[in-house]
Amino acid sequence: MDSITVITPKPNGPLIVEGPVRIITPDGVEIPVPPRKDGRPAQVVVLCRCGGSATKPFCDGTHKRIGFSDAPATGPAPTI
Repeated sequence: MDSITVITPKPNGPLIVEGPVRIITPDGVEIPVPPRKDGRPAQVVVLCRCGGSATKPFCDGTHKRIGFSDAPATGPAPTI
């Protein structure tokens, strides 16, 4: 496995993480990365960014069903 991790946001979809990765919860617990179907360690992890996945932090394809869009919101800028 390469020592560089690359994160690629898919248009209107998940984050594709390629390379070594550890996923840690806010309380410090490591979430195991699901292995490949053949049982070997995963080389790619797909993370949800729509917020709708039933398997968070991993993507389950819900973004397609709910019509997730990563386009910037239109309208007036928020005020502080």
